[in-house]
Amino acid sequence: MSKDTVIRVEHITKLYGKNKSEAIQLMKNGADKDTVYKRTGVTVALWDVSFEVKRGEIFAIIGLSGSGKSTIIRCFNLLNKPTSGKIFFEGNDIEKFSKQEVLNYRRDRIAMVFQNFGLMSHRNVLDNVTYGLEVKKVPREEREQRGREMIEMVGLEGLEHQPISSLSGGMKQRVGLARALANDPGVLLMDEPFSALDPLVRRDMQFELLSIQGKLEKTVIFITHDINEAFKLGDTVAIMRDGKIIQIDTPENMSAKPADEYVRQFIDSADKTQVLSAKHVMVPPTCLVKPKDIPSQAIREMGANDVSTAYVVDDKMRFMGIITIDNAIRARNNGLPLPSLIDPDVHTCNEDTLINDIISLAAEAKYPLAVLDKENKLKGIISKATVLASL
Repeated sequence: MSKDTVIRVEHITKLYGKNKSEAIQLMKNGADKDTVYKRTGVTVALWDVSFEVKRGEIFAIIGLSGSGKSTIIRCFNLLNKPTSGKIFFEGNDIEKFSKQEVLNYRRDRIAMVFQNFGLMSHRNVLDNVTYGLEVKKVPREEREQRGREMIEMVGLEGLEHQPISSLSGGMKQRVGLARALANDPGVLLMDEPFSALDPLVRRDMQFELLSIQGKLEKTVIFITHDINEAFKLGDTVAIMRDGKIIQIDTPENMSAKPADEYVRQFIDSADKTQVLSAKHVMVPPTCLVKPKDIPSQAIREMGANDVSTAYVVDDKMRFMGIITIDNAIRARNNGLPLPSLIDPDVHTCNEDTLINDIISLAAEAKYPLAVLDKENKLKGIISKATVLASL
């Protein structure tokens, strides 16, 4: 197994019922799970599921109710034990763990964030967050310092001693997230953690998770029934149906090449602004000038390309701003250097900015948005018309 692979799932099947051997034979012969249940009384929760989760990625699993997504996530911490197949954590078969190894694995390596928060009402915020550390007998001062750090990270600083009953749903979920992070696990399991929240709070929590992930780079397995949430959060997305994996891919590739009609219908229900990013809709700028160019050269370039603005970049393609035709003419007529009339106040975004986040920028912008990479190099531009066309 690659060092970059944290969890590997090999041919996991999970059946509930007595006549498992008959059910297995029916499934091998091509029967669906409904037929198997009617004939044998066995529920096929998972069938021959295989995939890998890379270190530091958010692996989103999406499916309708009964698809098997919650069953598989509970196999990772052995709340569910597979009927057959293997799950490896960093190369180790977790079903071969001793009782003590399972305990250590759950305490130190993997943590779960639940849909219903799972908080203790008789404890305040800090005591909920530090509960796992208390169980591990971490000294009070040390665990409370760690707890306060996590509380600050999830945006609840100042609420350490508030009772759980006084918190909103979004705040409770932040406490649950802080509690999971306090033990510094390698993997976070998140079973539809935001589905009980109202849309605005849910959006805030999605942003919070992405922000925390940017700092901590945890490996996250995220369960959801919302395609928009899966595409917004997931580096990799798996779509499940009737206990089987239908397709695993990046959101972009899945949108471009759905595996079958079921996946296509799922994707058609998605908000494309949550899937497409700037790199998918940007176009090359037609007119570039350098700060060392004379004004007449800039004017000729704009004339040749039939535009009234030019994007100014240095010799390494780092973006400096925009020069308009009016300012270029003024510079020529008054003997001014071109850089003195560059307008640096230009809306920009990076290549991975979602279209949804670009819409408001494009609406306010006087000029097409400049798309920059991490080194501030100009990669393309996006006009208002391009944003609208992408919708």
